[in-house]
Amino acid sequence: MIVGIGVDVVDLARFERAASRTPKLLPRLFAPSELHGDRTPSLRSLAGRFGAKEALIKAIGDSAGVRWHDMRIVSDDLGNPSFDLGGAVAETVRARGISSVHVSISHDAGVAIAFVVAEGGPR
Repeated sequence: MIVGIGVDVVDLARFERAASRTPKLLPRLFAPSELHGDRTPSLRSLAGRFGAKEALIKAIGDSAGVRWHDMRIVSDDLGNPSFDLGGAVAETVRARGISSVHVSISHDAGVAIAFVVAEGGPR
């Protein structure tokens, strides 16, 4: 059963301007493992990950106590994204009966889009 959905669109040029104007922005939004994993992600990729985090907040329906580093985007061997949740985000997900979170991220025509589906069973 779908518990919540969320979608977010990020203007790539605006995200890149914000990142270059505010050097502390990326470390505030992303955990070190997201910025310096097996390969350093492009700003375009980071914009999509930021959109995924925003979409997750919408899908779970609450941003109380949410910290950006508690919503890490990880990729499998094929590059497919998923969430590694911790802290208040993980607690909110459990409290809402969410058992699975699905994420899709895409980039085209100067925008990144992320779509999140939160799934769970009846409480």
